[in-house]
Amino acid sequence: MLNYGLDMSELDSWFIVDALVAEGEELDALVSARDDWTRATPATGWTIAHQIAHLAAADADVVTAIRTPDAFDPVPTDSDVVAAAGAAKPRAALLEEWRAGRAEVASALYDIEPDRAFPWIGAEVTAQLMAPLRLMETWAHGQDIYDALGTKHPPTARLQLVAYLGVAGLGLSFHAAGLPFPEEQISVELTGPEGELWSWGPDPYETDQRIQGSAEDFCLLVTRRRRRAETRLTAVGEDADTWLGVARVFL
Repeated sequence: MLNYGLDMSELDSWFIVDALVAEGEELDALVSARDDWTRATPATGWTIAHQIAHLAAADADVVTAIRTPDAFDPVPTDSDVVAAAGAAKPRAALLEEWRAGRAEVASALYDIEPDRAFPWIGAEVTAQLMAPLRLMETWAHGQDIYDALGTKHPPTARLQLVAYLGVAGLGLSFHAAGLPFPEEQISVELTGPEGELWSWGPDPYETDQRIQGSAEDFCLLVTRRRRRAETRLTAVGEDADTWLGVARVFL
């Protein structure tokens, strides 16, 4: 894999956990103000309750993986079945379960050494990677809920962590599409919500391969919440153009 300077050790793990907590609280404020969780979301067959149930189940898995790694099952369960089981619970009970799980995840991530590995689905991970992964998933499933409610999902500086994972997912994107890995580094230059510039890779004007646009669009694309045509991302170079067509941050 090409080196994009994505060294997780450079990130302050407690800062990321703080960001994860904030992301969960923002989504909590949205859904707790809604009495009806049966509204359909863009995910086929999933209501708001399914989305929250999925997040709650994943949080429980994280706590198990960190606290009692020998009891963790790395074989993923059917997410539709798990989400349906959770969605069948009373709204108040599911909300409380999700809140308690979020608190447990934050506590576990605060307590563990940032570089200590623990089992996860497909491979071992560290707290320094799990925190942004949980943030990304919370943000992405939250986007589904915002879309279901027809409400704008306010972009925040936390998108930088989602974008960070999106850039790190370049190899995954090409592998999942059955394509050879690019030989040349691709420059990524994104504009944050406050106009700040986030960049990875070489100087965009010193390479023939570059991607530019808003961080929000990039995050929506790599989390598969928007198609490329629904964004204003631009690509220069064949590899950069191909990446935007297959970009993802999870399988």
